[in-house]
Amino acid sequence: MADAEHERRPELPIELDGTALLFNTLRLQVRILRTLAGMSQKDLGKALNYSEDLVSSVERGVRPTQAEFLNRADVVLNAGGLLKAAVDDVEKALAQARKRHPDWFRDFADAEAQAVALHDYSVQAIPGLLQTEEYARANFLHWRPLLSEQTMEKRVADRMARQVILEKWPAPTFTFLLEEALLLRPTGGKAVHKKQLRKLLEAGQKRNIEIQVMPISCPDHPSLDGSFTLLTPKGRKQVAYIETQGYPKLITDQEEVRVFSERYGIMRSRALRTDESLSLIEKLLGAQ
Repeated sequence: MADAEHERRPELPIELDGTALLFNTLRLQVRILRTLAGMSQKDLGKALNYSEDLVSSVERGVRPTQAEFLNRADVVLNAGGLLKAAVDDVEKALAQARKRHPDWFRDFADAEAQAVALHDYSVQAIPGLLQTEEYARANFLHWRPLLSEQTMEKRVADRMARQVILEKWPAPTFTFLLEEALLLRPTGGKAVHKKQLRKLLEAGQKRNIEIQVMPISCPDHPSLDGSFTLLTPKGRKQVAYIETQGYPKLITDQEEVRVFSERYGIMRSRALRTDESLSLIEKLLGAQ
């Protein structure tokens, strides 16, 4: 499936400043070394403790290759330092790429990339860090005003690139609180919805990720006015981020942040437990 070389590859955000050759070469090297090792993408993902989807995204160029991925793959694929040699250049290129986010999003993107803890409450859509490529594309497809094909694919690639934080080591702490309605809406159609539910299940089984569902049956909670994210960047105080209809705000005032933190704690106490939440997702997946 994902091994087909002719598969369409969206333009990476990296490509805007001339480092496309580096990432294109690395993705091809990973593919060739994996093939020579007689491993499938699923085999490599298991050996690296990554998902098959992540390996596929790296090899197709949808997701830029990360330093941690290169270090692990170099050992597993017996590359003899070939992949490790690119780590410094990759880290510099990714730092530059983060600067290309829109001005209104850049502060949040920088804080997210440095986060040692992230807590997210989502109302309108599955949070970007947990989205599949297809789900993200389905969201951008219906954006108004309409996005050009190039812009849409760049935004999908940017979103997938952000997900590398889930694979960092030492592993940050993540909690996601999802409204049950998000699990019921078949965004992108049945196949896309099914794959998205499966990704949520896989994410929820990681030791550093907890997913909770706020059931529709819950009559009320303290954040009925919208989504928000709490972030703790390394060596810095916790911040909050909100975004409504494309109008974002990064909140650093500690009293305001405390209010969001208090709301989040109350909401988690009213949501389904993590095991109950994963069981619900599994049940919905089985009903597809």
